Amino acid sequence: SALEQMEGVRLIGTARRKASVLSFVMEGIHPHDIGTIVDREGVAIRTGHHCAQPVMDRFGVPATARASLAMYNTREEIDTLVRALERVRDVFK
Repeated sequence: SALEQMEGVRLIGTARRKASVLSFVMEGIHPHDIGTIVDREGVAIRTGHHCAQPVMDRFGVPATARASLAMYNTREEIDTLVRALERVRDVFK
């Protein structure tokens, strides 16, 4: 996926057969900051513990950003998400 190829992005949960929910972190950037900037770019994602704080604690992940995709999302919308995340990376360089 485009997210996997982005420098500094790490997907959390890499099972082959999983739903189209992409939880991720960006190196050196708090997920709440990711969410704020992505929102300003017109993309809605979730950030935080997602009712899974014990699991996150177990794996040393303080929080994640999460994009939920569905069959009605277009490639253009996914490209917009990727561009928004590139903007996040640029802000925190």
